[in-house]
Amino acid sequence: MKTKIIISLIALLTFSFIKKESKEVIIKTSSECNMCKERLEEKLNYTKGIQYVNLDVPTKMLTVKYKEEKITLEKIKTIISETGYDADDVKANPEAQQKLPKCCQPHGMSH
Repeated sequence: MKTKIIISLIALLTFSFIKKESKEVIIKTSSECNMCKERLEEKLNYTKGIQYVNLDVPTKMLTVKYKEEKITLEKIKTIISETGYDADDVKANPEAQQKLPKCCQPHGMSH
């Protein structure tokens, strides 16, 4: 009986320490400059479930590594939208976009 309990406890502890795999996605944004990079990376890096964020400014591609059991891709895109940027097919929240510095608004760097 003791042996079964010990084996069960060992199995339980082993499974609880196995880390679930992270998922990595690339999201097309409407970012314009290095201020956008700072804003998006800071916002997402302090979001529960997100492990890594990097915005490539020239391509506007945002790489996000996250834990699926803590946050969904849809939620990540919503956070990006609420920060004022497009996230693939999710358009930027217009009010948040208007609050961005001029250089961070669509085509802001081309004016």
